[in-house]
Amino acid sequence: MAQPIYTLGLEEEYQIVDPESRDLTSYVQEFIDHAEVHRRGDIKPEFLQSQVEVGSRICADVHEARSELVRLRREVSEVAVGKGLAICAASTHPFSKWMDQRITETARYTKHVEAMAEVARRMLIFGMHVHVGIEDPDLRVDVMDQARYFLPHLLALSTSSPFWHGRETGLKSYRSIVFESLPRTGSPPSFGSWSEYQRFLDTLMKTGCIDEPTKIWWDMRPHPTFPTLEFRVCDICTTVDEAICLAALIQAIVAKLIKLRRGNLSWRRYRHHLVTENKWRAVRWGIDGSLIDFGTQTEVPMRRLAEEILEFVDDVVDGLGSRREVEHVHTILREGTSADRQLRVFRETGSLEKVVDHLVAETTRGL
Repeated sequence: MAQPIYTLGLEEEYQIVDPESRDLTSYVQEFIDHAEVHRRGDIKPEFLQSQVEVGSRICADVHEARSELVRLRREVSEVAVGKGLAICAASTHPFSKWMDQRITETARYTKHVEAMAEVARRMLIFGMHVHVGIEDPDLRVDVMDQARYFLPHLLALSTSSPFWHGRETGLKSYRSIVFESLPRTGSPPSFGSWSEYQRFLDTLMKTGCIDEPTKIWWDMRPHPTFPTLEFRVCDICTTVDEAICLAALIQAIVAKLIKLRRGNLSWRRYRHHLVTENKWRAVRWGIDGSLIDFGTQTEVPMRRLAEEILEFVDDVVDGLGSRREVEHVHTILREGTSADRQLRVFRETGSLEKVVDHLVAETTRGL
């Protein structure tokens, strides 16, 4: 087995907000029309006009990934500010409503609404996707089967969507609840090989369930175009430091699982519904809750499990050059996730508009 390179790619979906009203505004086409960013192909429209998506170049390591993310956030922010607007990174807006949003008029999104109707129209959510390069397709599927266990932990560390339509939901990741109303979402099934995964895809295509593979929206999937394993479970992280920490942690988990396989070892595969139980706990309580340790069949505080994951990847992070980035987990555990900080601002001020101001400031901090 050739030594994997573990390249990284990041995609982020930002909210476009009016700094006066703090409400979302339908403005993405003006971003696309901006000559420089459009020419480079760094940004693209999303389903709703109040969203803008950026995608990084292929990055050799987390340091390149950080430079790319800073560049992308800075450039998109500069375009927004030049038009009297702002961007912010959170997986739901504190008070904007999906009924007020304009849909991007493309053939793809028109078909999307025709197929899923109201379920599609209410997707006023924003995510972050992390790609890790794995050239061997069978290895890609093997890592996906094992890494399913870690998806709830990654979500808990990234939560940024405690509000919906002006209400405090009581959940740390309301985005996850909204997104799972779509078909083919949640934790992926277990597959034994790339050929078994391909047979699954072929069945969906032949029976008219999907017309192309990108319409599988699992929390993690082999990307249909690139030789990457794409982690889609995370809420979008508000700060650059958080986003790079999650990307580095994902990369390290992949590297450790492959290291185990090279030593004829593997992480135990757990039943789909057990992983789903842990995901619900991450959605509800984030880092403040407990997840199930399936090996001991006990509840364990998420904070302790996060420390255990750091121990699990400790022998690969130096080779990846990402120890500092991965250990930012300690800061998240100490200061809270974006969801925790948003709730703190709201409880101190009683103002959702102040929450938006806080998000804009954190999104662009250090750019």
